[in-house]
Amino acid sequence: MQLYGLKACDTCRKARKALQNQQVDYIDVRDGSVPYAVLAAALAKFGDALLNRASTTWRGLDAVARAGDPLALLKAHPALMKRPLIVHDDGEMTLGWKPDVAAYYAALPGA
Repeated sequence: MQLYGLKACDTCRKARKALQNQQVDYIDVRDGSVPYAVLAAALAKFGDALLNRASTTWRGLDAVARAGDPLALLKAHPALMKRPLIVHDDGEMTLGWKPDVAAYYAALPGA
């Protein structure tokens, strides 16, 4: 399982702490590149919800950039991705750390 997030993100810290008993590879989206295939699959699954439109990065973009290709935007500005994005070895994905997602992971064996 891989957790894509930011070290300074409080939500990502909560997810990491909750998943400490699981085998999770943590990838900081600013340090390590999120593979294009992962971004494409996440965009296909979550659509526009993958873009964090509340971020300061988003607010700093002009209208032309905002209207651009979401994959290109995420590659150029990794902090635009909502976090955490958790990818299982079988390809299953979750986005964010809302109570339903946290409950899902709490119910996993070894949690």
